[in-house]
Amino acid sequence: MALNPQYEVIGKGFVQQYYAMFDDPAQRQNLMNMYNTESFMTFEGLQIQGAMKIMEKLTSLTFQKINRIITAIDSQPMFDGGVLINVLGRLQTDEDQPHAYIQTFVLKPIGVSFYVQHDIFRLALHDTV
Repeated sequence: MALNPQYEVIGKGFVQQYYAMFDDPAQRQNLMNMYNTESFMTFEGLQIQGAMKIMEKLTSLTFQKINRIITAIDSQPMFDGGVLINVLGRLQTDEDQPHAYIQTFVLKPIGVSFYVQHDIFRLALHDTV
């Protein structure tokens, strides 16, 4: 398979769609359609595999309100037709302090669409002690 020339458009469109669903607690369960049994997620160091387990984690998050600012979306084409996406932003949940975060996705082609093969999320918190 060749490099996908639409990788930037795909990356930005995916990020907009993903966060629109994630940030709305009523729609968050619809993210299940973006993952499958082969999907991996690392959420704040916790390794999870498979759409069901990933959704258990995402639906267990207790915050209701999200204020998100996306600073940058960097995408790269992959040799299998997939897209590597790195998101840098700022996130505030409920009344907590805002924090910088980094999220990396690997989209794998499946037919004429994609699924999230890898998802790594980490707040940019540093041990300053």
